[in-house]
Amino acid sequence: MTPTPPSHDPVRARRERIAHFNLLANRVGYLFYAVAIACFVMAFVLGFKGPLVTTVVVCIVIGSILLAPSIVIGYAVKAAEREDRENGR
Repeated sequence: MTPTPPSHDPVRARRERIAHFNLLANRVGYLFYAVAIACFVMAFVLGFKGPLVTTVVVCIVIGSILLAPSIVIGYAVKAAEREDRENGR
């Protein structure tokens, strides 16, 4: 029985799809962090008014919710790819 080519391997295709969504979550999470930093600077200049402080907190929470699993999944995908390369798959 011959192994399936890497381009038609369903496991690799699924891993690639997960890596794509993971990259998107990573970028959006860091974008929320950037918005939080910008709002914090604006709040610092304007005197920490309520809506800006709320925006900072919400952006940090959303960014953390996106980034925490994204970082772990990113390492898992890289480790799986490395293991496949080492085992010649």
